[in-house]
Amino acid sequence: MTQNVVSDRLPLLIEDEQTLDDVLTRPTPELVEAVSRIVGDVAILGVGGKMGPTLAILLRRAIEEAGTRTQVIGVSRFTRGQLRTQIEEAGVHTISCDLLDPDQLAILPHAQSVIYMVGMKFGSTEQAELTWAMNTYLPGMVTRHFAGARIVALSTGNVYPLMPVRHGGCRETGLVGPVGEYAQSCLGRERIFSYWSQKTASPLALVRLNYAVELRYGVVLDVARQVYDRQPVDLAMGSFNCIWQGDACSAIIRALDLADICPAIMNLTGPETVSVRRLAERFGRLFGVEPTFASEEQETALLSDASQCHARFGYPRVPLDQIVEWTAHWVRTGGATLDKPTHFQARDGRF
Repeated sequence: MTQNVVSDRLPLLIEDEQTLDDVLTRPTPELVEAVSRIVGDVAILGVGGKMGPTLAILLRRAIEEAGTRTQVIGVSRFTRGQLRTQIEEAGVHTISCDLLDPDQLAILPHAQSVIYMVGMKFGSTEQAELTWAMNTYLPGMVTRHFAGARIVALSTGNVYPLMPVRHGGCRETGLVGPVGEYAQSCLGRERIFSYWSQKTASPLALVRLNYAVELRYGVVLDVARQVYDRQPVDLAMGSFNCIWQGDACSAIIRALDLADICPAIMNLTGPETVSVRRLAERFGRLFGVEPTFASEEQETALLSDASQCHARFGYPRVPLDQIVEWTAHWVRTGGATLDKPTHFQARDGRF
């Protein structure tokens, strides 16, 4: 083992975006084995979002290692041409499509498996009509177009109510209680998918994610930058869950095995309840900075229990401590970011 490597799979530190993307899209043996069972092609709808490129390239690399002939079809409006080129160079066939346009949706090729990553969150308060169209109307259109396909639809832990931190996160069998129109529309997305899944005999898995993180974006980066820039860390949402984006994408792909006519529901996040205050203090020690805070922790937070996912797929490959170390180094060395705060502190559901 060399000094810059934790194991034969994970680097001690990540110095550039090329290495970061390689780590994010490096398939595990378990993923390769799961991918080998996929029959037919896979369409990824919303591949141009924050997670889409990671998932598409990860899936393509896993298929290559499995030695199968499955084609990956990435569908998006592709407002960023460079992103489309990056995905295509990895071997993903891309199609530019406005999915809300029935004529454009109608000409998409049928795929035996669909991973649905389309959704609207930021700006949802100001554009409520578009939010509901994207998050509830579109799923029905998509399910009818891909009738009979296995579908994994990305959802969110926001469909749950805020829970007492001392009780841990919400489980899949618990009551939902979405706060705000964004979260309500996400529950609507689940209901519409479930309805049309049964009407069209399309096996379905609903994956409730919160939150996927990497070094350019996410809750951990938000806290790190606030500490490093000597800005007060908001404690309004005093705790959260998160998972490395590569691990999240791997679990989403493997959830194709879970799809059923009676829809499967799976929480997807890391095993820890992360204290924002303690995370900020950890970054403070790494940066040599005394963090300051705004607001006070509340007794409740948006938390999910992903023990069902961990029992099925194992614990995340990248642990929280590694994410924190990588993020601290990334921030210290001026690594590139998407410069898009997550607004995870919002307690009123307004994004």
